[in-house]
Formats: sequence, C-alpha cells, structure tokens
Amino acid sequence: MTTASPAPGLRTAHTADLTPAELRAARALLDVAFENDFRDGDWEHGLGGMHALVHDEAGLAAHGSVVMRRARHQGRWLRVGYVEAVAVRPDVRRTGLGGRVMGALERIVDRAYDLGALSASDDGARLYTARGWQPWTGRIHALSPDGIVHLPEEEGTTYVRPALAAPPDPAHELLFDWRDGDVL
Repeated sequence: MTTASPAPGLRTAHTADLTPAELRAARALLDVAFENDFRDGDWEHGLGGMHALVHDEAGLAAHGSVVMRRARHQGRWLRVGYVEAVAVRPDVRRTGLGGRVMGALERIVDRAYDLGALSASDDGARLYTARGWQPWTGRIHALSPDGIVHLPEEEGTTYVRPALAAPPDPAHELLFDWRDGDVL
C-alpha cells in the first residue's frame, strides 16, 4: 500500500506497490550514486520492504528502503528494520534529501521494529550519526549455513537505532540472520 507523505515529492511504498519503471529508476539512481559499484546482490537486499522516494522536476532524486531482518541479542530475537539502498542523485546532494529519506525510514523503524540497523560508509556515517544513529561497539556475528560466524569487518561500520525496545547492550553480541552476498 502506498502512503501519502506530508512532504512534497516524498512518498513511501512497499516494493510490491512500485511499478517496474519506478524500480528501474531506483536501481539506476543507485548505480549513479555509487559510481557503478552497487551490485545486484546489494539491490536484492533493498527489496521486499518499504521504500522512501523523493522526486523532483528531473525525476527520482533520492531513495532508501527498510527491510525486515532478525537479530538475536541477549537470547531474544529482535525484529530489525534494516536500512538499505540509501542514495541521492549527485546533482542534488547536500540539499537535505538524504535527511528526508531517512526521516521517512526512521518513522517506519520507530513504529514497526525493535531496533533499526544499517551499515555505513565513512561518508554516510555523518548523516546517520547526525540523526541519532549510534555506532555499534559490540561484536557482530551471523547465523550462517555452517553455523555462527564472527563478522569483524562489520564492526565499526554498523549503526543502530533503538526503536520499541530498550537500547541493546554492546557487552552482548548482535547475531544477525544470514543472507547471500554482504551479510550486513
């Protein structure tokens, strides 16, 4: 179901409610924004949840999505709203569009999940920390087909946003569900 947004040019919609043309436009934006370093697997990770899209007179200007993941923390499996595929067209960067996209995604995370999480580049981290996302300082693991694996390369680039639950304790690991490609 597509929902209207109070901000002009911004809308949220589930993957199922986006047209093939809208999906192609989002994928093309990600290719441009990430200088053709956004892989098909990365795109797959951003599908199946809610998307925030900002349009301007030139077309799709910004995009992001939030998908459901599971993470175990202190013996409890949490519903995690995992933010994916956040991008702003190069000609309109630093104009607040990334913040508008994140605002829409954070609203979804805050109302529907126990925890928000994302993996950030150094450039992206500035946006997320300015919005209250916190670097995860604990250990990160994933439940792989071969058992539990430690993901030290994800430590330091993973950010969390407590939503409905109390903030997770970094003295205890986050154990994420497995997925093909980049796990986080």
